[in-house]
Amino acid sequence: MPDPKRERQRQNREAARAAQLEAARQQRKRQSLIRGTIGFVLIIGLFVLFAALHNGGGKKKAANASASSTTTASSGPTTTTTVNPALAAIQCNDTKPPDNPNRPKFTAPPPMTIDTSKKYTATIDTSCGKITVDLDAKGAPKTVNNFVFLADKHFYDGLTWHRVVKDFVIQGGDPQGNGSGGPGYEFGDELPKDGYKLGSLAMANSGPNTNGSQFFIVTGQNGTTLPNSYSRFGMVTGGLDVAQKLESFSTGDGPPSRPLYIFSITIKVG
Repeated sequence: MPDPKRERQRQNREAARAAQLEAARQQRKRQSLIRGTIGFVLIIGLFVLFAALHNGGGKKKAANASASSTTTASSGPTTTTTVNPALAAIQCNDTKPPDNPNRPKFTAPPPMTIDTSKKYTATIDTSCGKITVDLDAKGAPKTVNNFVFLADKHFYDGLTWHRVVKDFVIQGGDPQGNGSGGPGYEFGDELPKDGYKLGSLAMANSGPNTNGSQFFIVTGQNGTTLPNSYSRFGMVTGGLDVAQKLESFSTGDGPPSRPLYIFSITIKVG
């Protein structure tokens, strides 16, 4: 006859074993659920990351606020350039020019007064020396007329180079000194068909036909990749190294690391 005590012990052992097996099964089920959830979350995360890179990676940097006159940052790759040792020999002047309380303000573009059959040469006296530019009166008569008019009115005297960008451009001619100012009027474009070279002088703008007083000089290879969207009206014939010295104080796309001035712009007619 079976022993009742041993029978109860056997039944207890079997019940405990069944409970252990059920607990193990539930544990495996929970682990499987957790792994599945983690895998799903990772897939969603990777999808979101891919979408963000796909949508944002190709976005071009906005040059400035729409109200600012500006050139557009080059969309090509940044070119690594070797610093010209000759630039180290160029000494820059830290002297701040006197204030120009009589800087004129205008309400309309100037009348046409230049003679396009004559040669116009501009000398831009800067903190780091003089830059000589031959103005293209035949190719861009309205733009040259405007530049000569403002220079003769001493509009540019004492203004800053408010934007210097490495291997790109130096930009000045803003009475506000922050890229948002102008002479009080705007005038139409005279766009080139063959781009820009090192030393090209062109008008900065905030869109089509928004030229005013701001201008830039192409000082690096990235500037030669600009689209034909800026009125080109001259070419540096002397002092390109001075312009590149000014560019050397770039800290990014914005103001230089030290104040850089336009002391004056004088025009010679020949």
